[in-house]
Amino acid sequence: MQKLLIKFALTITIASPMIPSASAQHLSADGAAQTFQFLADQYFSEVYFHFSPTLGTQAGLHQYDPQLEDYSAANIQRQIAALHTYEKKLATIDPSALDASPAGDYAMLLNSIRSNLLTLEVIRPWEKNPDMYSSGITVSAFSIISRAYARPDERLRSLVAREKLMPQVLLEARKNLKNPPRIYTEIALEQIDGLVSFFQKDVPSAMQAASDPAIRAAFSESNAAVIQALKDYGVWMKSDLLSRSNGDFRLGAETFAKKLSYDEMVDIPLDRLLEIGYSDLHKNQTEFARIAKEVDPTKTPTEVLAELATIHPAPDKLLSAFSDTFDSLISFIGARHIITIPSTVRPTLEETPPFMRATTFASMDPPGPFETHSTTAFFNVTLPEKDWSVEHVAEHMASFNVGTIISTSVHEAYPGHYVQFLWMPQFPSKIRKLIGANTNIEGWAHYTEQMMLDEGYAAAPANATPAQAREAKLIRLGQLQDALLRNARFINAIKLHTGQFTFDQAVDFFVKEGYQSRAVALVETKRGTADAIYLYYTLGKLEIMKLREDMQKKQGTAFNLQNFHDTFMRQGFAPIKIIRKAMLRDDSSVL
Repeated sequence: MQKLLIKFALTITIASPMIPSASAQHLSADGAAQTFQFLADQYFSEVYFHFSPTLGTQAGLHQYDPQLEDYSAANIQRQIAALHTYEKKLATIDPSALDASPAGDYAMLLNSIRSNLLTLEVIRPWEKNPDMYSSGITVSAFSIISRAYARPDERLRSLVAREKLMPQVLLEARKNLKNPPRIYTEIALEQIDGLVSFFQKDVPSAMQAASDPAIRAAFSESNAAVIQALKDYGVWMKSDLLSRSNGDFRLGAETFAKKLSYDEMVDIPLDRLLEIGYSDLHKNQTEFARIAKEVDPTKTPTEVLAELATIHPAPDKLLSAFSDTFDSLISFIGARHIITIPSTVRPTLEETPPFMRATTFASMDPPGPFETHSTTAFFNVTLPEKDWSVEHVAEHMASFNVGTIISTSVHEAYPGHYVQFLWMPQFPSKIRKLIGANTNIEGWAHYTEQMMLDEGYAAAPANATPAQAREAKLIRLGQLQDALLRNARFINAIKLHTGQFTFDQAVDFFVKEGYQSRAVALVETKRGTADAIYLYYTLGKLEIMKLREDMQKKQGTAFNLQNFHDTFMRQGFAPIKIIRKAMLRDDSSVL
């Protein structure tokens, strides 16, 4: 999760007016640059945020707050037409006439449009994923209540305007959904009670400071209507949709490869990607076995893993356990010159919002790039639910052992996602602030988990006691367990969506090869059915490691780790292929 917060909402708008076309060969270099800048600005102002007003709110552009996505089939077709229009407009520009950074932006924007078209025309989640609607409206509400960017009455007024449109969204879902995969309907049903509770409890609590009697009365009416609509939607899914949910979530090899190319600019054949994935999996398994033997030579790696799973904080101490890591991480980054941290402000730890709990354990939710009044970044952690069994709680808490607490803090905060957010004002363009490749975003955060330990964080001192040496090894095992989780995502993503694994085989793979508990394995496999290319964690990490290796070869003794990381950050959320060209000045392979 970015963790720029997962964007659930469909984006719909009307097509904007055509600009006069110009053939690429008749544009001067200046003309190409000016035309591209104009088109990009027009796309964002007249298409991108109109497609999804919720994204406007999340970006910090609050003129969109009273609006909500229109999920009707007719507007979906208008969205498709608008995207095709802009695809054609961009084709009038020759990217070779642009300087390097705008040329990278051009590729990102064009690929983003093509990815959206692939989603709407081929993958078609609006016909397959009932959770997209119920969680979509919840995200829309959450984006208003989660940040105090305006007076409570003003935000509540916008929320009421949005809520009045929400029941229609769930009616459109009934019209649009056609034979969804059963797992999608099951996930939507699993989340629906939490969404209802969110509107019953969290939304009124967040808006209690609003004082205008008229708007409070309007909110009471609109919020009650949303709650009832969600309850009705849940009943409909259970009594009607579930029994006819026999669709296939698999993308197939061709669509999977296209999505990977558009989203991440990676066109490596899938069979070769599997070879790369298995190689890194086996490397991490071998290292895990080596360190486990050092921890206790009388136990198997599986037995050491079982012991590691029990070494975690109590559930009610989980948030403070993460907070306690911040001082040492920040101090180490400064002392070892790992990366520049542009601000001393820290993220705020809180419980994961209800609509995200079924598919995530931890995430970072920073403010949008244009937010000026509420700049808090939230570090979300999923706590055990009160009605869980003792066994379920134990399995869940195994994901927060002494090692994974460290690797998750590194990944989400320092120097992972939160530091990425702090660098955002220095990104070179609007495109690189709003459009991002997950091989960059998640790849960076996953890369830092290993990099920080490799550089010496949490290492045992030279005169370490046996207990200190053991703790350092357990922390490394936790990092490797997280790496193996991402390795399992890598392989399962490809095998699930090309029909090489069934759902149950994917769950077993997470347990046996990824060293995860069955509870974690189930959550991860559910996520993979919809987040099809979540191989981007390991893929991005390997791309960044190869880029660093290639920079070291090129620069020799002049190579400096902090300069490398700072330069990488300045490129924004661009795919690694674009960053490689900027830093190495060539088009060499990303892997």
